[in-house]
Amino acid sequence: MPLLGELLAFVSVASLGIFVGSMLTEGLVLVPYWRSLPADAFYSWYGANDKRLVGFFGPLTSLAALAAIATAGLFLWLAHPGRWYALGAATCIVVVVSMFFIYFERANASFSRRSMSAIDLCIELDRWATWHWVRSGFSLAALASAILAAWQ
Repeated sequence: MPLLGELLAFVSVASLGIFVGSMLTEGLVLVPYWRSLPADAFYSWYGANDKRLVGFFGPLTSLAALAAIATAGLFLWLAHPGRWYALGAATCIVVVVSMFFIYFERANASFSRRSMSAIDLCIELDRWATWHWVRSGFSLAALASAILAAWQ
């Protein structure tokens, strides 16, 4: 079992690290680009790429969440010294996933439907960016906790 725990902890750290990197890229590259576009150009770009975004972020988010949850479960069961950090990582990534269903699913669908005026789109992209940075903070906390769990 200890080898399985180490392997799960490694997968958790690696997948969360890639996930955090992708969240930072989205926040620092894509969001500023989106905000620079006129509404029609944004809607065209988003319509052409929304399935790619889901195809990229969906599996990556799922892997990071499943690995963190599995690591926490195994570490708790084994009374591993890093179990509380692992539980913290799992809790943070569950918050991240929950935020998708609480906010991002609806917001992203509204982008796909082109359902807002240019002014409303600007306001929504500001809100989207704020939610994204909160989500990124929880993702970074999950990564830090996973590293600490693996280090124990």
